[in-house]
Amino acid sequence: VLLLLCVAFTTARPVVRHIRSTNEFDRLMQKHSTQTGLPVIVDFYSDGCGPCRMIAPIFKKLAKEMEGKAVFVKVDTNAMYELSSRYGVRSLPTFKYFLGGKKVHEFSGAGEQQLRHFTSDIIQRAEWENIVLPMENLVKYYGEKDATKGEAEIAKVYKKCSDMVKDGNPDKLCVGSAARNLVKSLKKKYKDGPATEVRFQPEEPKAEDATSGESGSKQQEKTKAKGKNDSPNLHLATKEQLMAEIEKRLDAEREAQVEEEDDDEAEFEHSWTPSPFPERVTIIGGGPAGLSAAIYAARAGLKPVVVAPPMGGQLQGKGVDVENYPGLFNVTGPAVVALMRQQAIEFGASFEAETVIGIDASSRPLKVITNSSVIETHSVIVATGAESNWLNVKGEYEMRGGGVSSCATCDGHMYRGKHVIVVGGGDTAMEDALVLARTSESVTVVHRRDTFRASKVLAQRVMEHPSIKIVWNTVLTEVIGKPIGDASAAESSDVDLDATVPMVVSGAILKDVYSGEESEVEAEAVFVAIGHTPTTSFLDGIVEFNPEHPGYVLTKGTSTRTSIPGIFACGDVADSIYRQAITSAGSGAAAALDAERWLSEEGLGNEEADFEAELLAEMMADGGSKSASDEYNVYEDAGGRMTGMKESVAAEL
Repeated sequence: VLLLLCVAFTTARPVVRHIRSTNEFDRLMQKHSTQTGLPVIVDFYSDGCGPCRMIAPIFKKLAKEMEGKAVFVKVDTNAMYELSSRYGVRSLPTFKYFLGGKKVHEFSGAGEQQLRHFTSDIIQRAEWENIVLPMENLVKYYGEKDATKGEAEIAKVYKKCSDMVKDGNPDKLCVGSAARNLVKSLKKKYKDGPATEVRFQPEEPKAEDATSGESGSKQQEKTKAKGKNDSPNLHLATKEQLMAEIEKRLDAEREAQVEEEDDDEAEFEHSWTPSPFPERVTIIGGGPAGLSAAIYAARAGLKPVVVAPPMGGQLQGKGVDVENYPGLFNVTGPAVVALMRQQAIEFGASFEAETVIGIDASSRPLKVITNSSVIETHSVIVATGAESNWLNVKGEYEMRGGGVSSCATCDGHMYRGKHVIVVGGGDTAMEDALVLARTSESVTVVHRRDTFRASKVLAQRVMEHPSIKIVWNTVLTEVIGKPIGDASAAESSDVDLDATVPMVVSGAILKDVYSGEESEVEAEAVFVAIGHTPTTSFLDGIVEFNPEHPGYVLTKGTSTRTSIPGIFACGDVADSIYRQAITSAGSGAAAALDAERWLSEEGLGNEEADFEAELLAEMMADGGSKSASDEYNVYEDAGGRMTGMKESVAAEL
């Protein structure tokens, strides 16, 4: 049984397939448009993109739920730049839905509801279009309903139907929506329609038994029997033929590798599992503050649960090296977060990859409520960080995902060789400008004052960079857009969509704050970096907020304690002044120490361990009440020898 399980595991196709080459992607699209009829859902992502990491486990979970109904693939835009350019990917993550080789829908952003909605829609559409009307069925139908129709006329009707299917129809059959429409028209005319058939049958799992082995042996014998004629004459081949042969063999190796590829479960490792006992510490947030709290709490034996999407906070989105964190050199934000997370795991922390929507503090233990679970806990450490602020100008919301972004690390490489704009004057704006200057043709930094409020080192680098232009005392008042080009329209010309024509950024209107003069600047993207707002809306009505700094949680004195006993706040949710990764990490450690001290003061220990100890004590007590005659005596089994080895040896001597 174990052997069969191992075979089944190693031969199973991954739930989510990672694309390694453009040719592999094209072959996959060709296969599912002509052989399976399954829709293909593509996630264009980047490892440095926070929202991409947040939606990744949801995408994988959905792939497992819809296994056999749709094909889920991921494309790394950094590695597959050609595919990203082909499909006009301008923001990350971007999800594109293909059916019959044609793109039928797309959206950008880490929206689970959108992802599920459009996935369900395209699966229903694929099932609805999975029909074929054979020519013989149409001939038979006309023979019964209208005998005056000749074969030439019937063939003309059938050809008209097959010609409506432009791609994925090499046999020129009447299939899909075209077949549905023809049947509908005939029903309307003759009160009945011709019989249709299922076009694609579900793929049968490959049998790993003696039969397959036997067939494999026969295939090998057949191959050997063909002799040398099927082998390419490499010494006579042209350069083009050699390149084609290499590509063919690489594709075959990749296909075999995919068949044997183990499904990556790393992102689900160390996940939280519900317990009948309340958790002692639950940490909300996965940035430097939350992970530092997790490390300290785990080292104290509190076994904390970290509840956060796997995106790592603002530090996760830093594309430049982290230079102001002691002990770290030549390391990026995502790498720092990954190390912090691994360190917390090593000491016993567990993770729940969910978004918290509320806390119930009306009774004890406290309850942390997520989209899919409720975690009972004695204490809570809030370390949810902050979210990006937006300009709220015309065109900004409409073109998010079409060139408007708040994450240069996520989306910057999409605008390689293009002109881009960065709005802001703080550290985030400086970092974004430097990241974009690596790949973009030019970067225009728009700031409403005549000096930057960023650190001197970063500001100096920006001002001295040859590819960066600074526009002082200016605000951006409107984002200008244009419809997506003809290529995209042509690609989906056979799809009837009533939605608004998607727009992409083509420029912006800038306004001088003193003269009021307006000017238009051409640009392919606008990156907004004007600060952040604490992510504390789920705490409204629960804890007190700082009256001088709206949105920031009020803590008591120099501690991390809030107005509610057992709830602690650290990082950017309580720090309206410094807002640095290192200060967040320090306050996270302080929150864990405060939580540990509070638990001790309240006498809230490890209830699970206490329960096990009590149960063991009861069992020992029950065993101790037995009579001496009922007790097991190991010495009796040894022949009644009651003395130790040395005494017995001495007696014998």
